[in-house]
Amino acid sequence: MLRIHFGWRDIQNIRLAQQPDPLWELMCAVCRWQTGQGPFAFGHWRHETAGRLARDPHAARALHTLRAFVPTSGYIPDLLTPPVTGEGLEAGLENVRATPRGRLVSELTRLAETHPAAGGAGSPRIPAAVSLGLVTNLLRDSFHTLLEPYWQHVRSSVGDDVAVRARTVLGGGTAALLESLRPFARWNPPYLEVDYPADRELRLEGRGLTLVPSYFCWRRPTALADPGLDPVLVYPIAKQPLDIVRAGEERLEHLLGRTRSAVLADVASHRVRTTTEVARSLGLAPASASYQVGVLRGAGLVVSCRQGKHVAHAATPLALSLLAGNGRSIRPASKAWSAS
Repeated sequence: MLRIHFGWRDIQNIRLAQQPDPLWELMCAVCRWQTGQGPFAFGHWRHETAGRLARDPHAARALHTLRAFVPTSGYIPDLLTPPVTGEGLEAGLENVRATPRGRLVSELTRLAETHPAAGGAGSPRIPAAVSLGLVTNLLRDSFHTLLEPYWQHVRSSVGDDVAVRARTVLGGGTAALLESLRPFARWNPPYLEVDYPADRELRLEGRGLTLVPSYFCWRRPTALADPGLDPVLVYPIAKQPLDIVRAGEERLEHLLGRTRSAVLADVASHRVRTTTEVARSLGLAPASASYQVGVLRGAGLVVSCRQGKHVAHAATPLALSLLAGNGRSIRPASKAWSAS
């Protein structure tokens, strides 16, 4: 059990990440890949990923090497999961790259001491010459292999969880938020008692706690090993298996087309969304994103309203019903405005 000690200042400083953290999700996904846990939740993901790895030797080598840094249990170097900023994968990788050399050596030494190499011919091993550039490249390549094809669904599922927790806070405050972590954790003031594979004590000492919802976290929460770092608790969310989601997505794509259905899902996954945000999220040219939003607006699936210098878009109830009926996990969003 992990017992987290709260003071009154810590209660004031509980934060909830608003979107999935790419590197925490990657650590959890690498563990799920290796263990085979959750065959119903992750079986389709493993099958598709295995096919991509078979076709891409570079990706297979990168993941094989990264596995040496991410054992399935016990210590994982904290440098692989820098502070949660909500700024995306590249910002997280820059934080990894900025790790002091002394910390890299210290954490890899601890990893080697706690997880000696198995010695088999196929066992992943930490390279003899480890650089932060190598580590960040392994992380980036493995993210593209394991997570990028599913990232929109991961974001949507985490968004569902955030919406539920936010309503919990509004109705009952931070104590209700901590209570909502059952069955993974129990709020027993002034302690949060967390289901954990080892007995640990974590004293927040006024630093507060960041809660990070995770799609690939499985059965029990996880946390940083170093108690001196900013406290984080990563917890598993309810999830819809990807094969069910993919079937719904295919039906929606037949109706709207792949690009337009992706634009609609991106808009629906947020309270409001600007054209620039849609374009950046999906890798579209701004003119293309604007055109697709216009078509969706004409079909009654999106409403738009100018907010300052930008035009913001939101999904209509018809769009939300359409997405829900096709397997999309879209959180309901209370609009700041509505069409008359």
